[in-house]
Amino acid sequence: MQRPDDYEKRRQHLAGLSDEELYERFWSLANEVIRPLVDMAQKYTSPSIERSVLLRMGFSSLEAKEIVDKCLDRGLLGKGVGHCVWWLAKEKGIPVREAGLALAEGKHWDQVDAHFGGGNR
Repeated sequence: MQRPDDYEKRRQHLAGLSDEELYERFWSLANEVIRPLVDMAQKYTSPSIERSVLLRMGFSSLEAKEIVDKCLDRGLLGKGVGHCVWWLAKEKGIPVREAGLALAEGKHWDQVDAHFGGGNR
């Protein structure tokens, strides 16, 4: 099967653009294509997604479940459980794993609640 060469016809609307204009157009279209995906990622999550994030951060499934459950109880799931753990680690100047384990044990939730506006127990 031979494809008819219609390249010149298809590129007519781009022919007069400079390299910089083409660059800007490319990124504008790329952002337009991924915007719905980014919006969904920001708006929708679930305990299983959040546990998956923690697993990739190095926590065991049991540790991840504890952290997610405690975050869910406080109405902070939408903030991102990994984000909560990371923020606490940064705030305290401790490793991420140490921060997550502390949260799993029920420590430091007052600080996380205050920062992320939780407190929906």
